[in-house]
Amino acid sequence: MPKFQIFNLPDAGEGLTEADIITWLVAAGDTVEVNQPIVEIETAKSLVELPSPYDGVIAELLVAEGETVDVGAPIVRFEVEGEDVTLREDAGPDVTLREDAGPEPAPVVEAPAPEPAPAQVAAPAQAESASGAVLVGYGVKAGSAKRRERVGDLEPIGGEDDDFPVLAKPPVRKLAADLGIDLTTVTPSGPGGIVTREDVEQHAKATSAKVLATYEADDQPWLESGVSTPDGRATRVPVKSVRKRTAEAMVASAFTAPHVTVFQTVDVTATMDLVAKLKTDREFADVRVTPLLIVAKALLLAARRHPEINASWDDAAQEIVYKHYVNLGIAVSTPRGLVVPNIKDAHRLPLHGLASRIQDLTAEGRAGRTTPAAMSDGTITITNVGALGIDTGTPILNPGEAAILAFGAIREQPWVHNGEIQIRWVTQLALSFDHRLVDGELGARVLADVARVMNDPAHGLVWG
Repeated sequence: MPKFQIFNLPDAGEGLTEADIITWLVAAGDTVEVNQPIVEIETAKSLVELPSPYDGVIAELLVAEGETVDVGAPIVRFEVEGEDVTLREDAGPDVTLREDAGPEPAPVVEAPAPEPAPAQVAAPAQAESASGAVLVGYGVKAGSAKRRERVGDLEPIGGEDDDFPVLAKPPVRKLAADLGIDLTTVTPSGPGGIVTREDVEQHAKATSAKVLATYEADDQPWLESGVSTPDGRATRVPVKSVRKRTAEAMVASAFTAPHVTVFQTVDVTATMDLVAKLKTDREFADVRVTPLLIVAKALLLAARRHPEINASWDDAAQEIVYKHYVNLGIAVSTPRGLVVPNIKDAHRLPLHGLASRIQDLTAEGRAGRTTPAAMSDGTITITNVGALGIDTGTPILNPGEAAILAFGAIREQPWVHNGEIQIRWVTQLALSFDHRLVDGELGARVLADVARVMNDPAHGLVWG
């Protein structure tokens, strides 16, 4: 006899309280299977697909798309065969179901789950069915993701003596030429540092001029959820999702931790030479090598020499928590806003492994698939403002971290080198830190060490 079961919104992250219903992947009357994705939600800056916990029929969708729902609130009602059932305790983070009928205790649902797709992105917590299969939307087992093979018909942009050619297919180069875009200014997301068509289109959209009060909502997806003012000259959009959480975090950080920022201008010509050499090294042929990789390694080395920088302030317990690991955050710009996933245990990675993880985090962020787990427990962060042509800035700390490094644009400038004025590659570094945890001397020493490695990467061999 058919029974009805309610599926409540689970906590898809770590202690999250609400989520936005982005897209229903099913409709009332649809037949679904266990592990079939049924809804896409956004929470803590990431998109997550929730799987069906049952074989059955969608009886009713209880929440409309675009609504914000508290964790634990009912979102969908199922019609299932047989006795009432509930989920196992290990079927997902904080998943609860309300039974509509039947006083008897419910048995565990056991159903085989399909193999996870090779390109599926790991989610914040792994949830397994009774058979041990991972529920869709709650992650895949480590090692299941595979990198696509390099495409053979790529052509580099630039002359033979260009130290930093850009890889792109001919159609992508033509699109960039038609749009008047210099491919060297486009951040690639393809495997091995390939510039894709989507990269060019996203760059064109981000850099195109907008005339206020004349553009339409159809051309600006971020206006779709808003309401136009009576004169049509403005649109009011509710603060929610990524922007809401970013604002809350930044306000809490700015008004809790006393920020101090120190700056240093450094000659990074040796770093640029190293990047050029790594680009031709067969060991690094499958990853994107950029100056960001070297600055990330330099910051890890500086944190190793000055472990006090890798800490957090526990106000409730009135304690300083010194971390014996480094989860390195990398700020990534996405269509939904800025996200800061972190590389877990980055201090353990060799240079190639670090390059691979930076590449993966960037690709996941741009695809909108950064998970809450990927953004939790960060210890120190890099924001690459130089990718946008910015020289420097005073970054705000991520809550729970003691320091954040801004990496500025690298430019050719006159510089005194070996007693002579030469044209050298120069950049600016800015380190913001929590003055409760880090005094001026410690902050200056950390920044000086980062600059020293950027100036002469050989220091990394000595310190490493």
